[in-house]
Amino acid sequence: MSTDDSKSPCISICVLDDADICMGCYRSAEEITDWFMSTSEQKQEVLRLARERRQASTIIQLL
Repeated sequence: MSTDDSKSPCISICVLDDADICMGCYRSAEEITDWFMSTSEQKQEVLRLARERRQASTIIQLL
């Protein structure tokens, strides 16, 4: 899967939960702030963590 890591994963639903995780893109507040200063490798790690957070927060998961 090819990902354009220079583009922010923001979907303009910018609401932080109690753990400072965005309910739109599932990045932490710190990850959002640091995004444009991050290396390609760091962005890939942030995207991986965001996917994990999204999957963990989904009540119903399709197989």
